[in-house]
Amino acid sequence: MSEQVKENCAPLQHLAVIMDGNGRWAKKQGLPRIAGHQQGVQTVVKVVDECLQVGIRYLSLFAFSSENWGRPQQEVDALMELLLQFLASQRQKMLDGSIRLRVIGDRSRLSASVRRALTEAEADTAGGSALTMVLALSYGGRDEILRAAKQLAEKVSAGLDLQTVDDDLFAQFLDTQGIPEPDLLIRTSGEKRISNFLLWQVAYAELYFTDVLWPDFDAQELHRALEDYRQRKRRFGLTDDQLMTSGSDLSEGESH
Repeated sequence: MSEQVKENCAPLQHLAVIMDGNGRWAKKQGLPRIAGHQQGVQTVVKVVDECLQVGIRYLSLFAFSSENWGRPQQEVDALMELLLQFLASQRQKMLDGSIRLRVIGDRSRLSASVRRALTEAEADTAGGSALTMVLALSYGGRDEILRAAKQLAEKVSAGLDLQTVDDDLFAQFLDTQGIPEPDLLIRTSGEKRISNFLLWQVAYAELYFTDVLWPDFDAQELHRALEDYRQRKRRFGLTDDQLMTSGSDLSEGESH
């Protein structure tokens, strides 16, 4: 990893990805949409392997948004079945590779069987230290912030001093509590928006958009994104002169 990071950019420890384009990939191939999702799962496996190789410690994947519940029921059911298959097929690999699974989002809308499988996978892989794979399921950034605000409001109502509330305290009520903010957010398929993904957390992330559809995204495309990231200068609201003198403070990826 040391060879992949230049002095003007902090080491990339957290990569977030909006995996977009499965349906369009399938349409281009003359295949049903589910075939695109199946191919997308294979891309996930490849990207996880590459993240392990380059030393990325956190990989957050936007797998199923809160808005995706509005898709045809047949497609939703197929996606949930794919998720169960993925968890079963990757369990031993996650254990052998020291990969920890963490799930964020509103689980209440997931079926009992899916919730159970996720809970078991999280428990089985809790000791993983090489890579934390964060799956965003039934997830929406606004919903996450709203849920966090409600929890914090309850604490204040119970006696928490409002003057103690700051960014760090608020972040403890987010689904990603304990996970560093993303350094780089990649979105595939040519769309240039973040679509309600990690709204709080990507405030200072570098953004990278590629026309490549997710099923076609491979190690070479990932390294293109990483190389682009290495060319960035992360200012965090400061001037170049301030960055020159701030040194190690910002090298740790602090947001403020």
